Amino acid sequence: MNAIAGSKGVRAAVAASFAVALALAAGAAVADTMKVELTPAQEVPPVQASSSGSGTITINDDGSVSGSVTAQGFTPTAAHIHEGKTGANGKVIVPFTKDGDKFSAPAGAKLTPDQMKAFKAGDLYVNIHSAAHPGGEVRAQLKP
Repeated sequence: MNAIAGSKGVRAAVAASFAVALALAAGAAVADTMKVELTPAQEVPPVQASSSGSGTITINDDGSVSGSVTAQGFTPTAAHIHEGKTGANGKVIVPFTKDGDKFSAPAGAKLTPDQMKAFKAGDLYVNIHSAAHPGGEVRAQLKP
């Protein structure tokens, strides 16, 4: 009788451990959340300014995008996620919405499968633009 009870206990423990492992694996694969520090030196070409930006961007496995960035030390005009390698400029793929000095990914923003591949390769960046630097004042590469 004790062997049967012990066997059930072992099975229950194994099942619980398996469930926890699956939950952890699923949680780890669900999203890449990146804290970003945007600097003028990362712009292409580099900008000579004391401005900066910061924020958090989340890209989920299904390509959905959320998060925001905030400008410091300058008056921002726009912010976007672009497709482009470090040291290169690229096209806008996620335009952000503006609320004061804060810019957020709009509800429903989603990367295409090709853009997800670029993200996984480290070939996306976020930047904030200004009137003085319409091509971008501060930038940060998004690294999964």
